[in-house]
Amino acid sequence: MNKLVKNILLILSLIVIFSSCEKNPGEGGNVTIVGSVWVKDYNSTFTLLHGEYAAMDEDVFIVYGDNIGYDDKTKTDYLGNYKFNYLRPGKYTIFVYSKDSAMQTVNGEIAIIEHVEITQSKAVFLVPQIIIFN
Repeated sequence: MNKLVKNILLILSLIVIFSSCEKNPGEGGNVTIVGSVWVKDYNSTFTLLHGEYAAMDEDVFIVYGDNIGYDDKTKTDYLGNYKFNYLRPGKYTIFVYSKDSAMQTVNGEIAIIEHVEITQSKAVFLVPQIIIFN
């Protein structure tokens, strides 16, 4: 092989190697996403508020980037707090299921969604409080 062909093959190989090392959103980093969930407890017609409290033992889901379906989930603690550790910079979707106060869904639940974009490593990102109805 002549020298020009070898150099071209070397350059193409390096491009393939470095482009495959791109880190997508997900586990394997040093970013933490934290937040809390708050419950507003209404009667069945959402006309009378019985009380408000921290959402204990509530499922919180995370989607990495543009993935379909959730990639991980955690539960809130007794104060309604949750945490997702060891993430890489990227785009994430956090969601929690709530009763549908507009009563327009068949199953009576909707997802309350927060979008997060992490642009730096070694960061702790605080998601705005998610309020759900019960």
